[in-house]
Amino acid sequence: MSADPGASAPEIAAAVAALRAGEVVAFPTETVYGLGADARNPAALAKVYALKGRPADHPLILHLHSPDELDRWVAEVPPTARRLAAKFWPGPLTLVLKKAADVSTVLTGGQDSIAVRVPSHPVAQQLLAAFGSGIAAPSANRYGRISPTRAAHVREEFPQDVLVLEGGDCEVGLESSIVSLITEPPELLRPGMIARDALEAELGGALVAAASKDSPRVPGSTLQHYAPRTPLALLPQSQFADQLQRRLAAAASAGERVVVFARRTQPPGLAPPLRAAIGEWSVAPDSATDYARELYATLRRLDKSGAASILVESVPDGAAWDAARDRLARAAATFL
Repeated sequence: MSADPGASAPEIAAAVAALRAGEVVAFPTETVYGLGADARNPAALAKVYALKGRPADHPLILHLHSPDELDRWVAEVPPTARRLAAKFWPGPLTLVLKKAADVSTVLTGGQDSIAVRVPSHPVAQQLLAAFGSGIAAPSANRYGRISPTRAAHVREEFPQDVLVLEGGDCEVGLESSIVSLITEPPELLRPGMIARDALEAELGGALVAAASKDSPRVPGSTLQHYAPRTPLALLPQSQFADQLQRRLAAAASAGERVVVFARRTQPPGLAPPLRAAIGEWSVAPDSATDYARELYATLRRLDKSGAASILVESVPDGAAWDAARDRLARAAATFL
């Protein structure tokens, strides 16, 4: 992870001025970079949707400076929300609650629920403190594409349209866990790097997976999401060698090259035509934490390689890998 260069006081002041003028500002969080707007300004929120190409019924996540601000935005804060906030905020957890009456439905995608979190990144904290109100922010990328974990990624997506605050590489690297507390039992709407068992321990009961049409819509819940432009195929660990051989043979026959992101080194016994079909072989980190931190940056790099496809070895079973497994499955959803 690169060193966090932070943001200067003049840079924070410029970002606050832009937000108050109804403009959009990109800023770092511990998860990914966000594309932020004044959460009380529906016209500014509409700019976020337009920049991303995001459907208007997909809600934005509200970012607050402190858990103490939660009561201003929600109709009621249940005890479970206060327990989770006390344990995990600031941090990579988003809670879904009933919105307060004066919260714009532009922010909530037309729903009566609101998704809210308190980020821990120091630049996000500085910005929120200086702004003095909530900032609505989805990930700072075009809708459905790979989320940005570096300021350079944001500038690639929006080269002229957005003021970008620098904050180094994101420490977590995958989007927040999302828990809905408007149902009983609570629902885990999106896995993140806060493990399910840690959430359940604080709740004192089990989380269920969202399976109902009545579950609130939340970011990153569509079947196909977090996707590079290059087709991405997931190769199961148990069948990796066989599937790799088959896909390399097909690429070689077509005169194409592929790139590989695997949890093992390149096998030494590949025939020369198959070796020639590999444009790049990247070995993934062993730990779930390091894997998550590097995943999006690696996929972005491989996406720019000019390869015909990206071949990714699936991650292990187990709760520690739930978030990465979810993102990879959605990234690969259109390539069978």
